[in-house]
Amino acid sequence: MTVVIGFEGSANKIGVGIIRDGQVLSNPRRTYITPPGQGFLPGETAKHHRSVILTVLQEALDEAGLKAADIDCVAYTKGPGMGAPLVTVAIVARTVAQLWGKPLLGVNHCIGHIEMGRLITNSQNPTVLYVSGGNTQISNDPSPGYNIEQMAKKGTKYIELPYTVKGMDVSFSGILSYIEDAAHKLLSTSQCTPEDLCFSLQETVFAMLVEITERAMAHCGSQEVLIVGGVGCNLRLQEMMGVMCKERGARLFATDESFCIDNGAMIAQAGWEMFRSGHVTELSDSWITQRYRTDEVEVTWRD
Repeated sequence: MTVVIGFEGSANKIGVGIIRDGQVLSNPRRTYITPPGQGFLPGETAKHHRSVILTVLQEALDEAGLKAADIDCVAYTKGPGMGAPLVTVAIVARTVAQLWGKPLLGVNHCIGHIEMGRLITNSQNPTVLYVSGGNTQISNDPSPGYNIEQMAKKGTKYIELPYTVKGMDVSFSGILSYIEDAAHKLLSTSQCTPEDLCFSLQETVFAMLVEITERAMAHCGSQEVLIVGGVGCNLRLQEMMGVMCKERGARLFATDESFCIDNGAMIAQAGWEMFRSGHVTELSDSWITQRYRTDEVEVTWRD
């Protein structure tokens, strides 16, 4: 049996999870919550993570019923994410690995989401839609995406918004600019309600995501879709993707908030896969990078 502990802290959530051969033994986390209307700044977020990470680490060990000697590998989020929080977690992970005499592994945050999704849903070879908005939040009460989702449920009138899809690329700059310019006029003249705007925004953006996902499936001959990342919790996105999959005779896989939102277990799971395939990060290479592309990772543990 292989036991891996994972440290995640790329944005406003700090989590420590422990995985043993596909079994989640523990997965505690804390969220840095700012006043409504304010974003979380890197320095303040890192300070929050420093204040609670050792407590969360102890919780993870206690919940799993394990001690340091039971751990085979220490994994941490190398990137992408916010610089100061990433550095905080990397330093703790490096320190723990040295104190415990365990190998260290730097994990790509996005790969962590994907590997956790595959583990929990038992999907075999899915087309993956990774949708995340944590690093671009402007309010956290509890999050703008959640607030929009709840208001959208009450919207009834669809307002036509810019829809930009070019092949496999999507652009949201036009829709955001339009909303900023038109929202005041539309609301002040009672042409729509805030709920209608949220409904329209969500429907348009998700339609774009469904379109590119279906195109990817067609190119790859795929019959499975896996939605991962924090935005993957959105039930309307899951519903729209589910309709597309049903029409194609395909299957949709998604996770709940326990695992689609940033957590330590997802880093542990990706670390488990990497460690079992021979990956280890030397201490001299255990830095972080804010722009760590998913396609920079050599995935040797899958065919």
